[in-house]
Amino acid sequence: MRPVGLDRIGPTRKVPAHIPRPDYAEKGYPKEEQESHQQSVPAIRRGKEVEKMRATCRLAREALDAAHAIIGPGTTADEIDRVVHDVTVEGGAYPAPLNYFNFPKSVCTSVNEVICHGIPDQRELQDGDVVNVDVTAILDGWYGDLNETYIVGEGTEESRHLVKSAYDCLHDAIAIVKPGTKFRELGGVIAQRASKAGLSVVKSYCGHGIGDLFHCAPQIPHYFPNKAKGTMKVGHIFTIEPMINVGSGKDVLWPDGWTAATADGSNSAQFEHTLIVTETGCEVLTARLDSSRKLFWEE
Repeated sequence: MRPVGLDRIGPTRKVPAHIPRPDYAEKGYPKEEQESHQQSVPAIRRGKEVEKMRATCRLAREALDAAHAIIGPGTTADEIDRVVHDVTVEGGAYPAPLNYFNFPKSVCTSVNEVICHGIPDQRELQDGDVVNVDVTAILDGWYGDLNETYIVGEGTEESRHLVKSAYDCLHDAIAIVKPGTKFRELGGVIAQRASKAGLSVVKSYCGHGIGDLFHCAPQIPHYFPNKAKGTMKVGHIFTIEPMINVGSGKDVLWPDGWTAATADGSNSAQFEHTLIVTETGCEVLTARLDSSRKLFWEE
């Protein structure tokens, strides 16, 4: 993969006027988020707030599934962006990445050695590519965030091992989410699984609190040891989104200011869910649906 010019990215998509916009939609700066006390104190969600989170997470899931359905050789990342954008706005929601700190598109697409925050462009996907699609929707002022990594065609044994292992890292972490678990413990579970698989964990990016803001407390590092503060309580909502590399866990940032890639050029994979802590464990708000297209190991 190589950085591309703006002429390869394509136009920014329009959001219908009737859809409510976040404060950054026009000027690119999320002032409300940056100045919120939720940056230091995780919110407890109850009642109608949880119902609204379920609704937006369901819509985000449907948008991601629609993207998954079109992925194949010859599909462009820009076409993925169009599909996610259309499903999101048809559901009455705003695609959260659009103009967040001036991000130019409605979804992030990260291919092969790109770890995260890839900008959709006109490059056609090729057989064997590893592609992550990261979707966030804002419905009625609430954010739902998830991502999955897919292989175009059959892929290599190495890429299949990478993608399945990234999935396992996420789900091992979800398995320990419950009241009383320390946020820092998640990184230990993820790091252990990745190490056993002979893979590396990216340390530069983390999971995060989410709700009526895109990013807020708590921070969820995916490595160990880490200094994450706090203990899980009923009503905490956050994402877990480990980024797993074949080679080194080190990353570099492309000149566009967004695209993070592996420093050694090795492939990377990621899976993400938004979840809420419950009395007995957690509810995965962005869980796969009966209608979701199967992942390759489920077929």
